[in-house]
Amino acid sequence: MYQYDKYDQALVDARVADFRDQVRRRLDGSMSEEQFRPLRLMNGLYLQLHAYMLRVAVPYGTLSSAQMRMLGDIADKYDRGYGHFTTRQNIQYNWIKLDDAPDILADLAKVEMHAIQTSGNCIRNTTSDQYAGAAADEVVDPRPYAELIRQWSTFHPEFSYLPRKFKMAVIASNTDRAAMRLHDIGIQIVRNDAGELGCAFYVGGGMGRTPMIAPLIRDFVSLDQMITYSEACLRVYNRHGRRDNKYKARIKILVHELGKDEYTRQVEEEFAHLLTQNIEPPLAELERIKAQFTDPAYDLSASDDLDRSDPDFALWVDNNCLAHKQPGYLSATISLKPVGGIPGDATSDQIRLMADLAKEYSFDELRVTHAQNIVLPHVRKADLSTLWQKLDAAGLGTANLDLVGDIIACPGLDYCSLANARSIPVAQKISERFAGKQQEIGELKLKISGCINACGHHHAGHIGILGVDRKGVENYQLLLGGCEGADTSLGQITGPGFDEDGIVDAVEKATNLYLANKQGDERFLDTYRRLGMAPFKEAIYAKESVNG
Repeated sequence: MYQYDKYDQALVDARVADFRDQVRRRLDGSMSEEQFRPLRLMNGLYLQLHAYMLRVAVPYGTLSSAQMRMLGDIADKYDRGYGHFTTRQNIQYNWIKLDDAPDILADLAKVEMHAIQTSGNCIRNTTSDQYAGAAADEVVDPRPYAELIRQWSTFHPEFSYLPRKFKMAVIASNTDRAAMRLHDIGIQIVRNDAGELGCAFYVGGGMGRTPMIAPLIRDFVSLDQMITYSEACLRVYNRHGRRDNKYKARIKILVHELGKDEYTRQVEEEFAHLLTQNIEPPLAELERIKAQFTDPAYDLSASDDLDRSDPDFALWVDNNCLAHKQPGYLSATISLKPVGGIPGDATSDQIRLMADLAKEYSFDELRVTHAQNIVLPHVRKADLSTLWQKLDAAGLGTANLDLVGDIIACPGLDYCSLANARSIPVAQKISERFAGKQQEIGELKLKISGCINACGHHHAGHIGILGVDRKGVENYQLLLGGCEGADTSLGQITGPGFDEDGIVDAVEKATNLYLANKQGDERFLDTYRRLGMAPFKEAIYAKESVNG
């Protein structure tokens, strides 16, 4: 994984010193909240309902055990003993005191971490496939290219004050595990007919109040022109993006209003100009970065055999482990979604345990997933049983990856000042209701947002739930048919909303209809797409219809 050089470290250390002085001035009253707000947001510090929230960057989701251990220590020292892993592969702390924030950033800097550009109208943390470098189906490890984007975009003078926040994802597989087409820019590294590696660019995706799927604007850009083409895409957005209306400020609105063809024409024109300016980072820099993402020292004699005599362990392997490119290894996903738990939360002790297990069993490496779980990417099959036993003893052994209990949920009204409804209690009730039916139902991605900003990705859920305010009462709309993978689709609202208990009942009615009508190995999503909305809507609202 990437290691800071002297320039990286100097940059982060300087930011810590600057912010320490800014906090001092805010606390002594020489700086107003209005003046301080943009400065704290540049350092990932939000003021939420009850306290400050700090969002820490985890570039493309990759962590070392030392970094993970520091995250656990910070949870104990400065928060309430837990952290919340997010859909941008970051971590958030919800109970931060302002005067502690500079010390937290200083502690993060000791392990090559920071909170830079985790907020504000800039290029946010670049995400990637959580199995990058391990997956058997990728054409190349995408993380060096995500790292190159991180370095290019950090403090980029032209893109520090964009019309709105900007999100990028990089993958290198036909299986999209990063919701790539729901980003402002999604880059898929591909191989053309000549066997050359390049990038397919998807631009103008996003969720929020106006969800859109990014169209493909160019199917192949040479890898040695990736940054130049990215800059062309951003320049056109920065030039035309709406700054007078934040609801129309995202690039998805620009692409929609200009039209894909006109936006692409302008990007190609800008790209041709930039090619004359020689702005692409030197090839030597990319090679330097790539050298830090070499394969670990695999045990080439590792056995492919796996003792499946324990049915609970076998279930966890089947649900939570992915095939690895190296024989004798698997990638193991640690679920942060125990039955009745808060999705994405981990205690400080659990965080430190995961750090220890990564050091012992996964070449000192962990990944945060966009579904708010943790991956140990390189685990010998011979070690899996012992690993699972240690996870299970700590409440981290749940076998529910991509099942109905593997819920994505934002913090909602329990924490967020923008939310209209709570997400966490709904997620807990659903996980408890379906605890015994997850295997029967099979793959079903359920996502919950507490407001239209869609931090819980509800538009992309096979089943999505959106919390709204209905005359001062929390109300929940049900959406069906969303998907964030290669066959990306947006969920559609079924009809009138429900109260907290009613939405749990509605989910159960939808899954019951699926089970009664599925054909063969159909997923919930497949059955929904085959049958359409009408029978699901009829089943969900049947009681209401009978009662008039």
